[in-house]
Amino acid sequence: MSDVDVQAVKPAVVFLHGLAGSSQRTWVDNGWFALLDDAGRQPIGIDLLGHGTSPKPHEPEAYAHFYEHVLEQLPKEPVDAIGFSLGAATLLTVAAQAPERFRKLVVTGAGRNLFQQDTSQKEMVANAITGNPDPQNPHSRHFAHLAKAPDVDPQAVAIMMSALPLFDPNCLSQITVPTLVVLGDEDFAWPADELLEALPNAQLKVLKGIDHFATPKSFAVIDAALAFLDAQPL
Repeated sequence: MSDVDVQAVKPAVVFLHGLAGSSQRTWVDNGWFALLDDAGRQPIGIDLLGHGTSPKPHEPEAYAHFYEHVLEQLPKEPVDAIGFSLGAATLLTVAAQAPERFRKLVVTGAGRNLFQQDTSQKEMVANAITGNPDPQNPHSRHFAHLAKAPDVDPQAVAIMMSALPLFDPNCLSQITVPTLVVLGDEDFAWPADELLEALPNAQLKVLKGIDHFATPKSFAVIDAALAFLDAQPL
């Protein structure tokens, strides 16, 4: 089989962004799609419900279909997938529901936050998104900045946050595909011990000096993810 034939059979790579993000701003603008193109792999960005180019309903009941929105957009053939923050939690939930749809997973910006969910943190983010940030809190200021992007509907994001069920860590035992957890040691989701223990087939890549919001832009994150997926540029 020629090199071209080998590349042709490699799966597409699906990307899921974080809260108040989008595929364009999180992945395309940071060079991920271009690198996948250079590697002969098809990148597929899925905007989460309430975000980016996806519908942005203001009815809480619409978010009962939050995860189905992702499943419906997956190719029929198994894919590799990368998720960041809310996108990582979403990816894990979807992969637990339909593990046969995936070959490998890369989970970034997620760790202890999936197990120790802080309601005060959620309230802080909601306030920041809807225009009432805490000027003393850098995380709050960052989410307030994200909410000003042209493709963000702050009300839809806030409603989604209140309507979305809490992440269920019990689902992780259903995910048997190889999974790479990439987490910066300055990320508020640090450490990832519980996540590694709960996933049946996972390994951890620790990145020194990387915080949560720098993760999608980090060359170290990009290198680790693409190497794990056998998707380095040619």
